[in-house]
Formats: sequence, structure tokens, C-alpha cells
Amino acid sequence: MSVHSEIKKVTTESLRKMKFDKEKITMLTAYDYTTARMVDAGGVDSILVGDSAANVMAGHETTLPITLDQMIYHTQCVVRGVDRALIVADLPFGTYQSNPEKALESAVRMMKEGGAHAIKIEGGVEIEKSIRRIVNAGIPVMAHLGLTPQSIYQFGTYKVRAKEDQEAQKLLSDAKLVEELGCFALVLEKIPADLAAKVSESISIPTIGIGAGPHCDGQVLVYQDMVGMNQGFSPKFLRRYLDLYSQITGAVSQFVTDVKSAEFPNEKESY
Repeated sequence: MSVHSEIKKVTTESLRKMKFDKEKITMLTAYDYTTARMVDAGGVDSILVGDSAANVMAGHETTLPITLDQMIYHTQCVVRGVDRALIVADLPFGTYQSNPEKALESAVRMMKEGGAHAIKIEGGVEIEKSIRRIVNAGIPVMAHLGLTPQSIYQFGTYKVRAKEDQEAQKLLSDAKLVEELGCFALVLEKIPADLAAKVSESISIPTIGIGAGPHCDGQVLVYQDMVGMNQGFSPKFLRRYLDLYSQITGAVSQFVTDVKSAEFPNEKESY
């Protein structure tokens, strides 16, 4: 029996069971093969191929510019590096909001060409028909409520969402709706911790928080933020587990010094 066949893959059903068993779900982003291999080997339950690739990989200010073709490419890279984790891919801005048929077409391409195990889309009642169409085609959908970065120009800010009662009630209503529509999980981004707790208790599907407090069924972070590759991005919710920016720039600086001084390569490193 090969090593690969012994690995128990994480599925959408695994996440539901984890919520039922009160086992916290772990999720990190990855956008390339090398990172995906490390994240998967580290034991994370799910990998999000996020449209945050627009920021992290391409240097854009928002997530809006990334295309479906680019998201499919990133997903293909991640899929090749993963043995165990559930791979969820974002459908980018403009590929599902306008009509349900386009939404389904985008989701089908992401599954067939990208190789994703599930897709993630932002919004509640506004995209009800798109969610219904994708789910009815047998494609697993992860919903995303709270701060929805694809709507940044509508919000005008990345501040905490749903602090006011009216918006909190809508979020709770949307959470119940996406569950009814058949979504298998829900990301809650940048909302008050007590609201996230209320949502998590109100629905049977797992909630995965980012800046939504400790009461969600799981947590997700952007990998590059978590390992400290990004400087200058320090939201309250971020815990840095490494300071890779300093370590990598230090290593590069040492390489430059060694080459300039003819210390590298030495005799042992020569043929």
C-alpha cells in the first residue's frame, strides 16, 4: 500500500463532524505548490486558495483585479502539493454575482480545471440564486459573511462589520439562509465575537472565523501574515508565529555579502 493511500483526506463531511464533536477546524491560505506542501504537512484541516492572492502574490490593493483564470492557475498549483487537506477556492469578483448561470459556469471551471474540492463565495440573500444553482449542481459551497473584501468599495473601509443591531440581524438571517441553501460551512470575517458566537450556535454548519473571536468552530489566517512575511499589516486579530521577513531579508543580505567577498562558493561547493 502506498503512503498516499494511507492518508485520510479531509472532506466537507469531516468538517461537519468536527463541529459536532467540538473539535476546532484549522484553515490557512496557500497559492502555490511549495507553500501548499508545507501547510498540508503541518496538519492543517483545510487550505483556502483565496482571492487574497491578488494582494499577497500580485501586489494589488484589493482582491478585485484577480481573474477566474488566475484563480484556477493558483488552485492547480495548490492541488499538486496537497495529500490531506480539503482545498477550497474563492470565486473572484464578477464571476458569480451577476446571474446564477454564470455563477455555475465559474464554479464548474474551478472544480474541473482547478481541481478544487469546494468553492467559496461572498454574500447572503443578494446571491441566493447563485448559491442555490451551484449547490444544486452538486458543488460544495462555503459561504462568507461579515467583512466581504470583494465589496470593499461599497463599505469604503476594512473596519469591523455588524456592530450595529440592524446589520447584525441581517448577518444572522443570512447565516441561517446559507445553511438552508445547502452551504457546508461559513467564513465569518471581522465581526464582534459575541455575534460570531451567536451565529455559531444558531446554525449546524461549521463557522470559520478571521477576526471573529474564539467562539467560531474554526479559524483561518493568510499564511504570509501568519509566518510574518508581510510587514506593515498588523490587524488586531493577527498572531504572527514567525518573523520570516527579517529572516529572509537577513539570509539574502548574507548571500550578497558572501558572493561579493568571494566567500561563496568555496572549494567544498565547487565541482
